[in-house]
Amino acid sequence: MDVPGQKYFTTIDFVLFALLLVASMAIGLYYALSGGRQRTTQEFLLADRSMKCLPLSLSLMATFQSAVAIVGTPAEVYTNGTQYWFIGCSYILGLLIPAHIFIPVFYRLNLTSAYQYLELRFCKTVRICGTVTFIFQMVIYMGVGVYTPALALHAVTGFHLWGAVLATGLVCTVYTALGGLKAVIWTDVFQTVVMFTGQMAVIIVGVHQVGGFSDFWRKVTDGGRISGIDLNPDPTVRHTFWTLAVGGVFLMLSLYGVNQAQVQRYLSSRTEKEAIMSCYMAFPCLQIALGLSCLMGLVMFACYGDINLVDQQYIKSKDQMVLYFVMDMLQDFPGLPGLFVACLFSASLSTISSAFNSLATVTMEDLIKPNYPSITDSRATLLSKILAFSYGLVCLAMAYIVHLMNSSVLQAALSIFGMLGGPLLGLFCLGIFFPWANSSGAVTGLIAGLVMAFWVGIGGFVAQMSSSVTVCPHNCTDTVATKNLTMATVTAIMTPVTNKPSKPVAHHGLYSLSYMWYSAFNSSVVVLIGLFVSLITGPMKERDVTTGTVYPLMDKIHSLLQILVKPKACMGSSPEHRETDTTHQQINGISHTEKNTGMADERETFLPSDQTSYLEQETSV
Repeated sequence: MDVPGQKYFTTIDFVLFALLLVASMAIGLYYALSGGRQRTTQEFLLADRSMKCLPLSLSLMATFQSAVAIVGTPAEVYTNGTQYWFIGCSYILGLLIPAHIFIPVFYRLNLTSAYQYLELRFCKTVRICGTVTFIFQMVIYMGVGVYTPALALHAVTGFHLWGAVLATGLVCTVYTALGGLKAVIWTDVFQTVVMFTGQMAVIIVGVHQVGGFSDFWRKVTDGGRISGIDLNPDPTVRHTFWTLAVGGVFLMLSLYGVNQAQVQRYLSSRTEKEAIMSCYMAFPCLQIALGLSCLMGLVMFACYGDINLVDQQYIKSKDQMVLYFVMDMLQDFPGLPGLFVACLFSASLSTISSAFNSLATVTMEDLIKPNYPSITDSRATLLSKILAFSYGLVCLAMAYIVHLMNSSVLQAALSIFGMLGGPLLGLFCLGIFFPWANSSGAVTGLIAGLVMAFWVGIGGFVAQMSSSVTVCPHNCTDTVATKNLTMATVTAIMTPVTNKPSKPVAHHGLYSLSYMWYSAFNSSVVVLIGLFVSLITGPMKERDVTTGTVYPLMDKIHSLLQILVKPKACMGSSPEHRETDTTHQQINGISHTEKNTGMADERETFLPSDQTSYLEQETSV
């Protein structure tokens, strides 16, 4: 197929792109001037706890369905096949666990910031450590999120790079700072519709261009891009069923379980039930988004086949493939390139606006209010808006830093969340599931997890730089795991293997760990070290644990086992035997009804049912 040179936007494309920015700004201004006009921290940071489950579910999906995923996932499928689709299996547990464990704990404690939990469960020091780690994590990620679509647009169309960065960053900063969380959520809803519309338009036109669905399917199957289930248990293999479906669960938990951007959405819902329902409704949204991204990658392969666009110098990195494909395939359809660019920037806006709002929240609630308890609500609201605006400027600075690095954005973003999100996940799990864990264990475990995360990440990067070994193009990880690193070079993706190295050993094998295992590995380090230190320094006594901060995991497992075993026991026993059991229970003074009632009471009272705040500065629902 003839691959033309650089493409350019038409007038209608620019109009569509401008309409996206104008509409997003308008939503922010609407919520800034309506309702309570964002005059209280409750309204600005938590949308007055009035959100319904449908907009919340779309916002939950849009928050981390960023431009990184829209650009990176199709390029991944184009290069390595559909193995990455199996990450969708991790969405099941990755959303069920937050829905039934993390949301009830956080919601019933009536929190504003997820890190307030850490002070209730441990101490103020642990809270500050968790807050600082989260701020560092999100500041790095939002730089990637805003720079990625601007770079692709510039490389393919010649659109001014920093013009796109500034337009995206400033528009997002303004509507977030003015409209608060409610504006962020409703712009997410609008931007989700734009995202899905843009992706579907590209897929439909692309399939038509290759001759219809039958020709499309024949080309991708003949090209080997429909991957089967790879059950290889080797954790150094980049993408297998286990790394994606199991390792992906820990990545999902770090995003949808304990990340402030998502927790804040749960806490903004009207009731706990609606917060849980929003988590359930996010599942089909995420599956649709993943499916559309994978289909785009397959359509790209059906159109271009085995053409190496990087080697042919049509693009400089695989992260520009998607936009190049769109400009190439849709050049005869005025407006559609602009629609997809609007889709791409919608994803970027939804991500960085969530980052701005969540960063302003944790800075206010975890760093400023505890040190200035007498601050008035009106002044705190004004300061929160200033913080949101300031983080917008920091985002632009981070975009420039990302500009100085050469990286594969999909892995870079996931590696950052794995390296920093994993230890935070481990810290929350330590507090929620292990009542004997103490503050010393929590701080030591978090530090150990962060050290291990950066050791593996930076050590792998150094090993990569000191080695000339290249990686194979189809889903393999060699001694240096070139593709598994945050700073992975894109050229290695397309380079064939010249000689196959031996299996990694010792610490070099650790450097080769698939980036999908980063969250699992780092969170496990935090839990294990935290428990070990807690046992050495003296486990926390039950009377010292704040009510509602620990989830009775063992009691739940025991109750579940009883439910599963009991029907089998009843089916396998005679009526006389069951009568004897009932008599035996009555002799011992315990009736079956009383026993079940006690279990039900225990299940219902493991967390406080009232909405009374545990922190003086919080406002009750």
